[in-house]
Amino acid sequence: MKIPGIVIAASASGSGKTAVTMAMMKAFKNAGKKVRACKCGPDYIDGLFHRKVLGIEGGNLDSFFERPEDMRKKLMNISKDHFPVIEGVMGYFDGLGGDTTAASSWEVADILDLPVVLVVDAKGASLSLAALIKGFQAFKGEARSFQGDKNGNHIQAVILNRISPMLYPRIKAVIEKETGILVAGYVPELDFWQVGSRHLGLVLPGEIENLQGQIRQLGDCLEKTLDVDKLFSLGESAKPLEPEMVAAGCPGQDREAEENPYPKPHIRLGIAWDEAFCFYYRDNLEFLEKQGAEILRFSPVHDKHLPEDLDGLLLGGGYPELYGKALEENKTMRNEIRRKAEEDMPVLAECGGYLYLLKELEDENGTGYEMAGVFSGKGFKKGKNSHFGYITVETESDSLYLKAGERIKGHEFHYWESTQDENELKMQAQKPTGKRGWPCMTIKNQVMAGFPHLYYPSMEGFGERFIQACDTYRKKRERQH
Repeated sequence: MKIPGIVIAASASGSGKTAVTMAMMKAFKNAGKKVRACKCGPDYIDGLFHRKVLGIEGGNLDSFFERPEDMRKKLMNISKDHFPVIEGVMGYFDGLGGDTTAASSWEVADILDLPVVLVVDAKGASLSLAALIKGFQAFKGEARSFQGDKNGNHIQAVILNRISPMLYPRIKAVIEKETGILVAGYVPELDFWQVGSRHLGLVLPGEIENLQGQIRQLGDCLEKTLDVDKLFSLGESAKPLEPEMVAAGCPGQDREAEENPYPKPHIRLGIAWDEAFCFYYRDNLEFLEKQGAEILRFSPVHDKHLPEDLDGLLLGGGYPELYGKALEENKTMRNEIRRKAEEDMPVLAECGGYLYLLKELEDENGTGYEMAGVFSGKGFKKGKNSHFGYITVETESDSLYLKAGERIKGHEFHYWESTQDENELKMQAQKPTGKRGWPCMTIKNQVMAGFPHLYYPSMEGFGERFIQACDTYRKKRERQH
């Protein structure tokens, strides 16, 4: 089975792959193509940009969280109706621990056997660009193509970023002569493209003045400087996959097709979703829906009350520290959430959601605001990102959702910390490489909270236990009424 698609990778972070990806998707869409955005790795912010560009949901393709066959099946399902454009992460070969290609953009491209377009920052260089690209072309690393090509690096085209229109034709000719790789266009210096940065990477789309206007300009510009037709044809030329390379049933995504000891109830699940809380893995939400959850969005910033008759809560990540005053002033919402937690409503809170459940949260200026008070302690800016990257989470003793010795995969990326006593943090984060670990999550009543963003399908039983706990709460609630 043939799965079309293209991966946009880069020589390093900051090379311009996000701008190129968005512009390419815009150009494809303008040409009448049905495009779907995907992101390599655990990033959820770039997905917000993709959604803003396309007006549709994106998703993640993550070789740490997912099995290869599950990734192929996911992409296969996407490609039935859409052409996938996959944005890479960091430098092309950069993976776990900094010395492996595991969980890199290359590994994702290799698993899916898709052509790769390498975005190279050409600022301040000329002939050296040919040497750089030739190095990427020659580097094998841990290369092992799942299609049988033991030396495949999948790079089939290059785009040069921040290069003058005058220099481009000459450098293009040299690169193509020296490497044999197609140079599919360039991005000139763009004064109008102004996307700022914050502690999680790019700022949120809603915060950028005239984002749609900038994207429209970017797309219009790159339609003239990129060979859009060749890039699309490149993605359409992907090799067919052998049937055995695609899972018949994915433990995480299609677990309902297997024998499941957990019967599927129908529960009403409230999910915090607004400008302060918006970081969720699409796979997690789809998985919970398949297990029987009806998802109901609410805003801790704007809504005075929770949706009626809820059986559980998800409080995802985001930027609550930017909205401390508004969250504090919404006293009725804070009180309702604290009361539900005290009544044993099942709650999963991650990163920003965890900070919201603390007694107090400081903004980046050190001004403190009262939060929900489910847990003791204060959230504060640490000044550096000490816990970054993939982790596994485990506990030495049984808890409601995680049993002793079980591990669930997740990711941490935060500049805020909490003063909560480490003795209260009953679960341990462990880096997948090396021996580094730290206390990371706490559980109180039926509330499980901490900084990790968990990938529910990575551990059979976790999501199902949460849904079952919600169902138990539902039955209790109905008896009381």
